[in-house]
Amino acid sequence: MSTTTIRLPEDLKARVAAAAKRAGTSTHGFILEAIAEKTAQEGRRADFDAVAEERYARIASTGKTVPWQEMRGYLEERLAGKKVKRPSARKLAR
Repeated sequence: MSTTTIRLPEDLKARVAAAAKRAGTSTHGFILEAIAEKTAQEGRRADFDAVAEERYARIASTGKTVPWQEMRGYLEERLAGKKVKRPSARKLAR
C-alpha cells in the first residue's frame, strides 16, 4: 500500500469526520470507501458510454432502430412477467 496526501478544506474535513462517525467507521476508512465508490461509478459510466456509442454506431450504419413506444410496451410486458416477442429493428420512415 502506498501513501497519498490529500488536503481538505477545514469544512469538508469536519463534514467527513462527522459522516464517518455516523457510519461507525474511521475517517480514513470513510475516505477510502468514498474513493472506491467513485472509482467504481466512473467505471460503470465508461462502460455505459461505450455501449451507447456502439449502439449508436450500429443505428447510424444500418439506419435500423426500434420505435420507443414498441420498446416501452415490450419492456412493460417483460416486467409484468409475460412472455413477449422482442421487437425487431427496422428502418423508420422519415
